[in-house]
Amino acid sequence: MDIGLAITALGALAQDTRLDAFRLLVRHEPDGMAAGEIARQLGVPQNTMSAHLGILARAGIVRSERHSRSIIYRADLDGLRTLTLFLIKDCCASSAELCAPLIAELTPCC
Repeated sequence: MDIGLAITALGALAQDTRLDAFRLLVRHEPDGMAAGEIARQLGVPQNTMSAHLGILARAGIVRSERHSRSIIYRADLDGLRTLTLFLIKDCCASSAELCAPLIAELTPCC
């Protein structure tokens, strides 16, 4: 991952509605959710939610797929993994024990 895409992804998550939407989508993996349902659960107007989801999709951390009249959004867990690995890539600095607690914390959930 290049630094520009990492900054875009982190910037997309640096807004409360988008962060809430992303976390909601992670909880609904692998099925995903329709945009309208995401908006309803978060109490956000649908057109506003569509704009937020577009930002998350362009940042590479959300994917969308059309199903009939609905667009189903899913968290892009590969994108999240890539972002997380980018953030911790240089963590060890030749000392694996520095990253061991972080890796142990991430392992049970993933």
